[in-house]
Amino acid sequence: MRVVILGAGFGGLELATMLSESDQGGVVDVALIDKSDAFVFGYAKLDVMFGRTSLDAVRLPYSEIAKPGVRVLQETITAIDPDARRVTTDAGVHEADVLVVALGADYDLDATPGLAESGNEFYSVAGAERLAELLPAFSSGRAVVGICGAPYKCPPAPSEAALLLHDYLSTRGVRDTCAITLVSPFGTPIPPSPDTSEALLAAFAEREISFVAGRRVASLDGGRSVAVLDDGSELPFDLFLGVPRHRAPDIVIASGMTEDGYIPVSPQTLQTRFPGVYAIGDVATIGVPKAGVFAEGAARVVAASLLATLRNGEQPPAYDGRGSCYIEFGSGRVGRVDIDFLSAPKPTGTFREPSPTLVAEKQHFGASRRARWFDHPTPDQT
Repeated sequence: MRVVILGAGFGGLELATMLSESDQGGVVDVALIDKSDAFVFGYAKLDVMFGRTSLDAVRLPYSEIAKPGVRVLQETITAIDPDARRVTTDAGVHEADVLVVALGADYDLDATPGLAESGNEFYSVAGAERLAELLPAFSSGRAVVGICGAPYKCPPAPSEAALLLHDYLSTRGVRDTCAITLVSPFGTPIPPSPDTSEALLAAFAEREISFVAGRRVASLDGGRSVAVLDDGSELPFDLFLGVPRHRAPDIVIASGMTEDGYIPVSPQTLQTRFPGVYAIGDVATIGVPKAGVFAEGAARVVAASLLATLRNGEQPPAYDGRGSCYIEFGSGRVGRVDIDFLSAPKPTGTFREPSPTLVAEKQHFGASRRARWFDHPTPDQT
């Protein structure tokens, strides 16, 4: 079985790893294609932005992956033909028996006029690096963390950015001369979990962080240094930290697979309307957040299904849409929200209060995946 996986993020890495581990007979050939040369955990971008680590320290080069039956190819995709399950890249053509699209979501800065010219975004690696250079010069004024549209990756991240910015400015002794505002299109920080939202709102209030609910940033007026919200109201800023609007990559849209900007899939199996073609993670519309842990869960279902087909075995249970997200509350405190999106009539979330246990758990989360995907030993293995 020739499996071509497009994108080496959470979903692509987990799928390739599962197929490699389970393919005892060597009957699966996996091509994992990504234009980048390294993987970076999403949460590490906040660490880079606030100077808590360097990019070199958190980059995981794809060249370090050595898994039986898996070829990791650094190539740029130029065309996807879902009918023929054929992928063209700048290096050649790849034919697949099974094609899995895991290319994530791209950032559309142009969709928010003025963002590229007058603001900053912290969702890309380059954006986080740029802010790491700019933040030391910010010592007074108004900082706005603004969400430009939904859906967006990692729903807790804007709240984390505001709380960590408070810590950063406090450590430098300039917090009293700075104001922090978070603008969100949602009525609460984490809508599926009232308890999590309540805890975040309490943390905002304690730190004098303003929360503007039910509004998104529609544009930035750099000449006047104001963020214009979708109701026409304005927020002055001296520093703008933006969550740009998301969309599927251009190459995916050009393939004809998308509807309303993303690839529709079966919530149970992750299959698209094209036979033998799956989509997992942020590029797909499935009713779960755009977050790595959900892409990873979807990848496990696809891997189990493909292996069951090879072995004439029973198909796995449907994707359950469950996942846990760690939330940085500042001051070294980490909480967690466990969310179930698909098994009940509406999404539900359970909040776990920040604790030292969860700090260690988040560290293990990253270390275990580094070990699993990149064959890095975890601290307890060294």
